[in-house]
Amino acid sequence: MTFASTALIGEAFAGEGANAAHTNIVLGRRGGPVEAAWATALATPSAGHVPFVTVLRPSVPVQPPTLFVPKAATGTDRHRRATWGAAQAGLAQGVADAVEAGDLPAGELPGLLLIAAIWVDPDVDDLDGAFANQRLAAVRAIRAAVLGTPTIDVVLDAAHTGAANPFYAPGPDVLARTAPELEALG
Repeated sequence: MTFASTALIGEAFAGEGANAAHTNIVLGRRGGPVEAAWATALATPSAGHVPFVTVLRPSVPVQPPTLFVPKAATGTDRHRRATWGAAQAGLAQGVADAVEAGDLPAGELPGLLLIAAIWVDPDVDDLDGAFANQRLAAVRAIRAAVLGTPTIDVVLDAAHTGAANPFYAPGPDVLARTAPELEALG
């Protein structure tokens, strides 16, 4: 079977507070649906959400070609520098790290495309922290996509503990009060 013969999807979060990184990736082959999505996203920016090709340095795009899709509209100068600068550099370095680690096989790179939807908090205050968190989140998201993780056992264990994210975590009373009666659903 060819590496990434279907679209691979990964997600990762790294860091805390305003400098944290949340990364969603879709990895797939040229000539397939990921290429269509990649080209469409690049050609149809929306106000404040302008996808761009991720570069290690100007005129040196990371391989596989990676589209950076900002989840938050850039506002302040610092937020723009964090998005187009620190987070982009972190994503590029993380993709290169994944290639070096073998998560993305070097021989397959010419046939692959990667889309990365990236959250950079508008309140970001540490560009070095944003870079480091994005680098780690990128590697984790790619590895999750390639390995097909988390497994359903991990997902169900997390569901039993209760859904939570950096913005909200319901308490046990809310979980119990809002649990559907499974018999009534079926």
